Amino acid sequence: METPEPKSNFIREIIDADLASGKNGGRVHTRFPPEPNGYLHIGHAKSICLNSGLARDYKGKFNLRFDDTNPSKEEQEYVDSIIEDVKWLGGDFEDRLLFASDYFQQMYDLAMTLVKKGKAYVCDLSAEEMRNYRGSPMEPGKDSPFRNRSVEENADLFERMKNGEFPDGSRTLRAKIDMKHPNINLRDPAMYRILHAEHHRQGAKWCVYPMYDWAHGLEDSIEQITHSICTLEFADHRPLYDWFLNELGVYHPQQLEFARLNLSNTVLSKRKLLELVRDNHVSGWDDPRMPTISGFRRRGYTSSSIRAFCEEIGVAKFNSIIDIWVLENSIRGELNRTSPRAMAVLRPLKLVITNYPQDQVEEMETANHPDDAAAGTRKVPFCREIYVEQDDFKEVPPKKFFRLTPGQEVRLRSAYIIKCETVVKDASGNITEVHCTYDPATRGGNVPDGRKIKGTIHWVSARHALPAQVRLYDALFTKRNPDDVEEGHDYKENMNPASLEVINSAFCEPALKNAAAGAHFQFERLGYFFADPKDSKPGAPVFNRTVTLKDTWAKIEQKDPAAK
Repeated sequence: METPEPKSNFIREIIDADLASGKNGGRVHTRFPPEPNGYLHIGHAKSICLNSGLARDYKGKFNLRFDDTNPSKEEQEYVDSIIEDVKWLGGDFEDRLLFASDYFQQMYDLAMTLVKKGKAYVCDLSAEEMRNYRGSPMEPGKDSPFRNRSVEENADLFERMKNGEFPDGSRTLRAKIDMKHPNINLRDPAMYRILHAEHHRQGAKWCVYPMYDWAHGLEDSIEQITHSICTLEFADHRPLYDWFLNELGVYHPQQLEFARLNLSNTVLSKRKLLELVRDNHVSGWDDPRMPTISGFRRRGYTSSSIRAFCEEIGVAKFNSIIDIWVLENSIRGELNRTSPRAMAVLRPLKLVITNYPQDQVEEMETANHPDDAAAGTRKVPFCREIYVEQDDFKEVPPKKFFRLTPGQEVRLRSAYIIKCETVVKDASGNITEVHCTYDPATRGGNVPDGRKIKGTIHWVSARHALPAQVRLYDALFTKRNPDDVEEGHDYKENMNPASLEVINSAFCEPALKNAAAGAHFQFERLGYFFADPKDSKPGAPVFNRTVTLKDTWAKIEQKDPAAK
């Protein structure tokens, strides 16, 4: 499994300094802590690669820990998919598959410790009342009328909350910090809420569940994490992370924040991705148009290409949007080196070679990879009737059109030089066939007399053609930043109606009849394709286009400012 050479960044510099000073006893221990409330997306891939890569490079440890503290949104399906994604990306958590829910008793006991220190209290304000009491960044909050309950009353109420005596939402446990603190996150934040819900691992054992800010630091502390690496939106929460651990006097990891990945022409909000799935805008979490890791995997991206992309964009301190073509280039370069070539025709036009023997079949030898002699060659059947791409013929060609036109010669890949003689049309004037002649002296595409042939096109023998379904994918959104909408409008208004084109009339060479699900190919002149791991079957292949042969995004954005 290839791993790109790591670039230096500010997090590595901090770790280097920590190791040099002997901090943490020379240990490096990182973690990836997803909540199992959806499938992972490309932004999570960056965090997985960063955290697991640091552990690998510094010969440390890496944990996969599920932050399963909200049973109303979590499912085992999500747990299973996350484990698969992390392993696929090369995140080696060894035997450290961990769950926050395994620490619920410790978290509860530590919360009771704060209660008994007078640093936490039970509050009866509703969620809306708490928001009103909290104030704003410009004005201080005000104390809850329940803030000065006695330690004994708070301890009794908190235990009764745990025992399920009160209804959902009727009470919370809050930290007693400072309702006038300039950082609004330290204005007596909630630590626990009442929720009578079945947990996917704990069942109905618990009736109170920890809030993220309370659980996060404790999980890191229990696992002896050295560097707790988060995205920038948690920077304002770091003082609370520190406050909890300092008040408890427990092991204290260092929280570090980096810029999250924002990818153009897509959305990376779990809520919005769930909405796209739930409302059937896509076929599921693994729809190849989705920015989920499973979606990229089904589209034909490799784990090494995703890791290369994450290494290429680096680790920064400021948020920005990464253009989608940067990601596409990561897989395009790899597939160009590794994918065997094949011929397929997506929009077939019948071509009849009128001077070719009616029943003759030849086998043309063609390279499996033009730059890799070790890849060998294959035989492709050729006969009088073949299919070519409709776009490869123009009855009235534009300037510099070097493909098939009346009276012009063109090379059939690895076969012969042909010349268009006549065109057959139906009653409506649509072209149904092109009739050509071939030069028998040019077998293999060679030209013994040295005449110049400017165009080369691909083809498939009509008699031997294998029907296939081909799916062409484009960006899910037309706008570079789909969330950039005017008030009263919705991000889904920027969805690309042409993000998926299903072609059921494609033909490919017969060698692909038993293409293994999950196999990559370059369809010559068309792009890189992937046999769909779910739907492709022997004799009935289904191919997803992973990426085009060339980057077209930069040109589109240069010509069309609206694309940005």
